Amino acid sequence: MQRPVIFDLFHTLLDGADGERDRVIGEMAVELGIPQQDLVAAYHSSWRERLIGWDVEQTIETLAGRLGHRPTDAQVTRAAALRRAFAIRSLGRASMATLTVLDKLRADGHPLALLSNAAAETAAAWVESRLAPRFDVTVFSCAVGFAKPDPESYHAAAARLGVPPETCVFVGDGADGELAGAAAVGMWVLRTVEHRDTDPSWDGPVLSDLGELPALLSGAGVAEGPASGGGRSPR
Repeated sequence: MQRPVIFDLFHTLLDGADGERDRVIGEMAVELGIPQQDLVAAYHSSWRERLIGWDVEQTIETLAGRLGHRPTDAQVTRAAALRRAFAIRSLGRASMATLTVLDKLRADGHPLALLSNAAAETAAAWVESRLAPRFDVTVFSCAVGFAKPDPESYHAAAARLGVPPETCVFVGDGADGELAGAAAVGMWVLRTVEHRDTDPSWDGPVLSDLGELPALLSGAGVAEGPASGGGRSPR
């Protein structure tokens, strides 16, 4: 078996569309009767909480309550619809180039896993995306109740692939300390900067384009065999 590859999602396989995300939150605020900047700030500050279990409606009701508002059920429903539509659009933007890379890796025999710190609306939209059928397993933080860089996140992805973590390659932009987390459990780590240069201090190998990955993984000592060197790079 070729080396399993575990991918981050946003800013790795596709752009995170942060600007549009905040615009959508602003539209949600209008529906809820909340100042736009207040709801955007509340979404940002609650990131870690939203990653590990709140559904869309619970998120809206909780954040509105923290801001001193009690929206009606109809307002919550309309705001939730905006958020879910954004999640669907975001996942739909995976490029053909990225899909081709994933297809190439699968054709080469690499098992693929997705390991994403993501809120519930992303996990719900995932199943209908073009990315979903290209992965053997998925681990969403909102579903498992823990998030990167918690070691349990990486162990969960490896376990679902049926392999030890040290046999895996982790590919991510570096948000949430994910690169160090992957290295700590023995994974080989590749940082991608195609969509964002999130962790410039990382001293391991860098992919400027995801299209470089299949050739890199086919190199000597990368396709199979135990990891070494503290998980920092393929050798």
